[in-house]
Amino acid sequence: MTASLPRPQKKTKKALEARQVIMAAAARMMRERGYADTSLRDLAAEVGMKAGSLYYHFASKDELAIEVMRLGVQLVCDAVDEALAKRPDASPRERIVIALKVHLETLLSASDFASAHIRCYPFVPEAVQQELLATRRNYDKVWSAIIRDYLGPEADGLRVRYLRHALIGALNWSLEWFDPARDTVPGYVAALERLLPPETRA
Repeated sequence: MTASLPRPQKKTKKALEARQVIMAAAARMMRERGYADTSLRDLAAEVGMKAGSLYYHFASKDELAIEVMRLGVQLVCDAVDEALAKRPDASPRERIVIALKVHLETLLSASDFASAHIRCYPFVPEAVQQELLATRRNYDKVWSAIIRDYLGPEADGLRVRYLRHALIGALNWSLEWFDPARDTVPGYVAALERLLPPETRA
């Protein structure tokens, strides 16, 4: 009886490793090709599996897309949350700068997953978008809180929303043009900081 116990553990570890390989390959393909042109057959060939074997790990292409795209947001959200938690004494402007810097650094280092989300979200089925809403809204709340703290209690929701979209949009678009040989994270963050409206918080 005891001799058979390690087998499920090995299988589980192998399955988890295979899942990570599949997701990493899927993120690259979604980034390069978009959602529609990413096929499970091509993905299986990329990771050295039979097409049917993918269904052991993911029930459908949509399920795989959800996991890849959710991770794209969650990696950035967790990094920003952690960085802000380490600086509870930071001023409202400093908190925005911290969020800008960490978002951009994480975005660029986890670019396949993040870019897969950014590129594919408008084109995935509505059911996939709905599955991703909670993760996206959770990250929106992080930014809305630090922006509202910066603008002050009198700032209306629309102003907070517009500034959030402007800042996150500017950060996310960097995936299309950022060149480490020419551009730097501190340089771009400093440029965005100069575009911030005057602080009105009392």
